Amino acid sequence: MALALAVKMSNSELASSISLLKGVVQNKLHYGCNVNTLPTEEAMRNRRLFLGCGTVPLVTCLLSSLVVTPAWAVDESKDKEDGLIGSIASFFNPNEKTKSGIVLPKDYLKSAREVVRTLRDSLKETPKDITEFRRNADAAKEAIREYLNEWKGQKTVVNEESYAMIEKAIRSLAKFYSKAGPSATLPEDIKSEIIGALDMAQQFL
Repeated sequence: MALALAVKMSNSELASSISLLKGVVQNKLHYGCNVNTLPTEEAMRNRRLFLGCGTVPLVTCLLSSLVVTPAWAVDESKDKEDGLIGSIASFFNPNEKTKSGIVLPKDYLKSAREVVRTLRDSLKETPKDITEFRRNADAAKEAIREYLNEWKGQKTVVNEESYAMIEKAIRSLAKFYSKAGPSATLPEDIKSEIIGALDMAQQFL
């Protein structure tokens, strides 16, 4: 309201306020020089009128100095708060939604992904680099061992596509080495079959 009044002040009203200001200043100087002289009734009336007019710009300045929080800032703050709450809830949630939209235990997904990663790396290594080959093979054996100890036959995951594909890859690998021996070189057709099963499992993890 005060802001609207300030905007609507006409030029004549502004000039009148300036004139009144001059009168007040002159009266003040006059009173300061002659302490026995009392202000006239007209001077007092002009002073009151000036002070009354002066309140409008003063209130306007006070209003304009207020800091108003915009709506977008409030919305942004709420989004950050919701995101933080969601992150905390996700941290304590034992399940996770996969890329295919299936909700599975986080521990299973972590173990299954490790099997897929390490076994695929061990199959892609060439026998020429023996040290790297053994390191990757040992990592794959450890990942498979932990996976089987924790999740073999578990009802929560036994019917999942990722479980079936990982089981297929492990069975194919075990079947070959049980016949050919642990030092045998894996044929390309069996290697491709195992990698294909791992790729399929990855799509559901």
